[in-house]
Amino acid sequence: MELGVTPQSDAIGGKSWNVVGHTYTPKLHSPNVFIWHAQVPDGTFVPPHIHPTQDEWIYMLTGNLEVEFGGDVHKAGPGDTIRMPMGIAHGIFNRSGAEATCVFGVAPARKLFDLFGKLDGVTDPAELVRLSALYEVDFLPPPDAG
Repeated sequence: MELGVTPQSDAIGGKSWNVVGHTYTPKLHSPNVFIWHAQVPDGTFVPPHIHPTQDEWIYMLTGNLEVEFGGDVHKAGPGDTIRMPMGIAHGIFNRSGAEATCVFGVAPARKLFDLFGKLDGVTDPAELVRLSALYEVDFLPPPDAG
């Protein structure tokens, strides 16, 4: 990690990714941690998935998100921190009627920074699942329709 400040309007390497309809802007990246700013439009979500090698967290700036752990739904708003331990399935949903902004982080960084580069603009769910598995993020199968 380089010392210094990443200004609010800047990103590491000028990068910004569209991942599942969210805009992710990397702010800090080292082998130990990866932190990114996220704009999460209303009606978007990250399907339930597991990070088997990383703890993940979200610090809410504006708006509201819901995080599902199995059948449990946890609601978070500005100033709240959502904790998602490694190995625990979680899905992230914006059902609030407005955009949410937040800061995500994972530790250790592992392969997530590289994964976001691969997922930028990917809209095919099967391809998202395939690529994610190659970078240590495992999506759960969708629930039965019946």
